[in-house]
Amino acid sequence: MAGPIFSTENFRKAFLNLCPRGAIWPREPGTLLYQVAGTLFAPYARNSTSANDLLVDSFPSTTEQLLPEWESSLGLPDPCAGTDPTLQQRQAQVVARLTDAGGCSIAYFVSYAAKLGFDITITTFAAGRAGQLRAGAPANSEAWAFAWRVNLPGFTVTSFRAGSSLAGEPLSAWGNAVLECEFSRLAPAHTIILFAQTTPIANDFAGDID
Repeated sequence: MAGPIFSTENFRKAFLNLCPRGAIWPREPGTLLYQVAGTLFAPYARNSTSANDLLVDSFPSTTEQLLPEWESSLGLPDPCAGTDPTLQQRQAQVVARLTDAGGCSIAYFVSYAAKLGFDITITTFAAGRAGQLRAGAPANSEAWAFAWRVNLPGFTVTSFRAGSSLAGEPLSAWGNAVLECEFSRLAPAHTIILFAQTTPIANDFAGDID
């Protein structure tokens, strides 16, 4: 449970109540002592707010003030997020990397994408085999056995959300660069990863898995 949040006015009143009494210690608004006290205790009010936000900042999915520390420990931010990523995008990338336990299955990559805020499917391929191909089917070479395709929308929108976004951020932000960079980093070295901006139609020689 969060403690009380004290404003600058709260600290000013407390300070003025502790000052000596007398003509040279005026407490009325507009006096020099009143104005100086407001200036001196503004940092105290900010520290009070920060102390109450410490529990929220302790978790990467909700942190704001400690987000740079979380990012630094995970090798973030990186160029994938662009020059001005939103708070939600930064938090999502921190959570994805922090909770990443590794893997190379389709389910693993779909789950990792979801943590980043992307809804994808993955298509795998098989090399063409005599006796298995049908008329009109692609005669894939052996290299296609090591290829896989990430199917995602033309762009994924990150909408502004009250309580999760910061003042001054755009109402909507979009782009798939973070997903592509993260997957290129995580993809098994012997595979070839492809990105399709529209969901393709499944056929008998490729498996779409949610």
